[in-house]
Amino acid sequence: MPIRYWALIIMLGAIWGCSFLFNAILIREIGPLWVSAGRVSIGAVICWVYFIATRRTLPRDPMLYAQLVVLGVLNYAIPFALFPFAEQHLASGIVGVINGMTPMTTVIVSQLWPGGEKASWNKVLGVLIGFAGAIILASPSFATNGSTEIIAIFAALGATCCYALTLNYARRFKAIDSAAVASSSLTAAALLMIPVALVFEGVPVITRPETWGALFGIGVFSTSFSFLLVYWLLPKVGATNLSLNTFITPISAILLGVLVLHESLLPVHFVGIFVIFLGLVCIDGRLIKRFRPAAA
Repeated sequence: MPIRYWALIIMLGAIWGCSFLFNAILIREIGPLWVSAGRVSIGAVICWVYFIATRRTLPRDPMLYAQLVVLGVLNYAIPFALFPFAEQHLASGIVGVINGMTPMTTVIVSQLWPGGEKASWNKVLGVLIGFAGAIILASPSFATNGSTEIIAIFAALGATCCYALTLNYARRFKAIDSAAVASSSLTAAALLMIPVALVFEGVPVITRPETWGALFGIGVFSTSFSFLLVYWLLPKVGATNLSLNTFITPISAILLGVLVLHESLLPVHFVGIFVIFLGLVCIDGRLIKRFRPAAA
């Protein structure tokens, strides 16, 4: 695979890692529902600009749009609200690491999904190791009876479950133009989240320039640009290579949290992070395959 594609995969992981920094800045002034509403609204606008500029056409099947609403809710509206909610009680780097557990929740959902990919032994082992890492991450909260932190961890895990459901549900859209899928599903998420945010959080008041900057960054770069890049890269590098961004995103989130937000992590957190990465290596399987012939 050309080096430029590897560079784009690394960049994609870094951009998604930035979203946790943006969330941490946004929740200082607005609630998690408005973070989700603003993110999907800006993302939808940019995707439609791209859609129109490239002269694409929308599918004509009316029943398809009901399915795209489901996709918008699962892939955008809910997780984009759950992650900033979690960051109200957890360091952004830790939430970024939990987001990196998406391959593990995907293994579980795919096993139960009709026609889904069945898990191999290394994937089952990776899931067990990954959730052991999550328990280690949560152990300081258990020790101090930090119920809000525990709820936040489950909220972030719930977001990864949404992504896992989406990865299986989205297979039905393979024959549909990816830009149409992204634009329509983001629009559905925006139409849902704006009234929900108004009802539960009221009219947002933004006074800080960094809040506007974070909203622009998360909507343009971490949403529209990144998802359009995914759809462009996928046929060129394949799903397996593209999935390697899951190793980059937590690293990006941790570094930005420490360097920009001055977050501190306990030694036990680093142990949990290492265990989760070990689980990701097992699920990926390529490193295991490389050493098996040598062992034989």
